[in-house]
Amino acid sequence: MRALSDASSKARLWAALGIVVLSLLWGYTWVVAKQALDYAPPFTLTFMRVFGGALALFLALKLLRQPLRLQAPRAVLLISLCQVSGFMLLQTLSLKFGAAGKTAVLVYTMPIWTLLLAWPVLGERVRGGQWLAVVGILTGLLLIIEPWNLQAGWLSNSLGIGAAICWAMGTVLVKKLRRHTRVSLLSLTAWSNLIGSLPVALIASIANEPPVLWTTEFVGIMLVLTLISTAFCWWLWTSILDRVPAWEASLLVLGTPVIAIVCSRAILHEAFSRYEIAGILLIGSGLLLLSFVSWLREQRATAT
Repeated sequence: MRALSDASSKARLWAALGIVVLSLLWGYTWVVAKQALDYAPPFTLTFMRVFGGALALFLALKLLRQPLRLQAPRAVLLISLCQVSGFMLLQTLSLKFGAAGKTAVLVYTMPIWTLLLAWPVLGERVRGGQWLAVVGILTGLLLIIEPWNLQAGWLSNSLGIGAAICWAMGTVLVKKLRRHTRVSLLSLTAWSNLIGSLPVALIASIANEPPVLWTTEFVGIMLVLTLISTAFCWWLWTSILDRVPAWEASLLVLGTPVIAIVCSRAILHEAFSRYEIAGILLIGSGLLLLSFVSWLREQRATAT
């Protein structure tokens, strides 16, 4: 029993350190992706990130000696279109027209859209404190969007929320797939990136965008986005999910946009209006409440 307890404690400590590292890396990624748009147009950049990430993930699978076989191709196709093609395109366009920190906050409202989409798709009803979190996050979004102010960057805001909804739909589809099929999350991510890169490549080919400005700095940025932000971080994320409950891993959702905001202010000198600050605080509080409600449910289930 003591050995099991020590192993569990080490797993949680490892996961906690992993969440800190992921928050830092994925938070800073928003700044790097914003800088990348100075060298490459949005559709081309999206394809390079997704396809490059796919190659890096397949290399990681090979090195880790995990299976490369594509499972449930129809389900993976839908996941790819939502969680990769739609999510990455809308996210990059939102970054193109808006601030990195605010875009990160909008995209990381994903858990609330997952909660709402899981109701009709998976039959998981929204209950109790979850409704309070829904109201808080939606109110925060309203303050960030500022519909009463026509100069508030409505295009970037809409694209950011659209990216969050695409990510949430992909998450729900992954959850639905894993209910009846045992599938490696790392392998699923690799195939999703590869398949999802195809529609992005088609759009980029017909968009008549300006050429990429190839410099040493841009090559370094792309290596960070593909090898570190995609391959390494996704491997770390799947490792964390295998060691701790989902609610605990979801705390990453709180850390990443905070790091993105701090980095965007320090490096890109982005500022926020008082409405945006209030909205960000409400969204953060709602996400924290969602994690707390999930923790309470797990404790009750364990006790039962």
